[in-house]
Amino acid sequence: MTRIDSAAASAHSDLVWESSILPALERYIEIPNRSPSFDREWREHGHMERAVSLIADWCRARPVPGLTLEIVRLPNRTPLIFMEVPGALDDTVLLYGHLDKQPEMTGWSDGLGPWTPLRRGDQLYGRGGADDGYSAFAAITALELLARAQARHARCVVLIEACEESGSLDLPAHVELLAARIGKPSLVVALDSGCGNYDQLWGTTSLRGLVTGTLRVEILRGGVHSGDASGVVPSSFRILRELLSRIDDERTGEVRVKALHTATPADRAAQAQAAAVVLGDSVSARFPFVAGARPMGVSAAERILARTWQPTLSITGIDGIPALGSAGNVLRPYTAAKLSLRIPPSVDGAAATAAVKRTLEADPPYGARVSFHAEMPGQGWNAPPFAPWLERALAEASHTYWGKPAMFMGEGGTIPFMGMLGEKFPDAQFLITGVLGPGANAHGPNEFLHIPTAKRLTCAVAQVLEAHAEPRK
Repeated sequence: MTRIDSAAASAHSDLVWESSILPALERYIEIPNRSPSFDREWREHGHMERAVSLIADWCRARPVPGLTLEIVRLPNRTPLIFMEVPGALDDTVLLYGHLDKQPEMTGWSDGLGPWTPLRRGDQLYGRGGADDGYSAFAAITALELLARAQARHARCVVLIEACEESGSLDLPAHVELLAARIGKPSLVVALDSGCGNYDQLWGTTSLRGLVTGTLRVEILRGGVHSGDASGVVPSSFRILRELLSRIDDERTGEVRVKALHTATPADRAAQAQAAAVVLGDSVSARFPFVAGARPMGVSAAERILARTWQPTLSITGIDGIPALGSAGNVLRPYTAAKLSLRIPPSVDGAAATAAVKRTLEADPPYGARVSFHAEMPGQGWNAPPFAPWLERALAEASHTYWGKPAMFMGEGGTIPFMGMLGEKFPDAQFLITGVLGPGANAHGPNEFLHIPTAKRLTCAVAQVLEAHAEPRK
């Protein structure tokens, strides 16, 4: 029987969010703390340090009994915020989030900007508020709700990293250093995921992995007159286009490398069907298509599975091509493209990367110099089945704070930490959730945090933590 009074919890969550969290989040949004992959001089710029200090100072000031906080620093690595709250039983819950940000992106609407926080009704706009600056505030406030209700909970460890958007490259070193202090959690709560709508609690059941790198095609030592050379010298862009066709069917979007495919588990297919019934056309309508454009796939369920259990190629950057205003009649010496291949949760990222590299570099057309410089792969993750107690707790929390059943679905993105934790703690239960719902647009322009969902999720996490402390069946 829960000791948390839902009305009191909702009222206090609303009070803390309105009076304290949202003002702090606005200051956080103003800080351009790009992840290290997007700001090689992040130490010198100091933005990461400002974000760490802001969040750490806010957390330290909250009335959570026994809360301790340390900013952990390792040479040549981003800092990590490590928090610990003692519990009433000999067990551990690990709560996770991150504070680094994606780059600002262009295309923000008039009046909006990546480093300009702006609240419009239920939405707080700005880079990083929803992905995932809110996470530390929500986690600590959930623990505050438990303390106010004098509700039992396990010892809680909160990790807030600063390298997630760069593939969590620094996190393994921190986890190794802190292994004894982290302990062996039986429940992991990660607040860095999405929700299919804002009408109920959503749990993420899988995450895709990531193969990323730069494909570079060089054909000349320098640019030459296009009229003089075309017809003799092949275009580096055409060669790159031919190479991309080895791994991607340009007509259908199907990835042609067999090593990047796997069968979809039956339970995940069933969850996709159930989510499709709830979400309907919003699975595709949530994206800002231009007038007359249409999505891939023919049904909501097919589209859910395509973005969660099938590989897909995206070109996220290109080099060697001048802007239109500077495009002269020149046959360019090279073309390079940044490839982002999302892979199914259970496909090995290292093996997939090796297969892509072999496919692209073999037998280069016209003897061109072709190279694929791969980055560290992101491993996908498939959650273990929910224990009965957790399934009940999620259902109850969703009904309590949203008035509707909890829903479950895979996500198309990658959280490298989850794969690492899944291997390290194979017996743990996982609640992966978040506030990135329709229109939230993490990584793109006009990113926003849906404030009512964040308030409800704070209460739901507290209720799940209390349920975790009860006798389990």
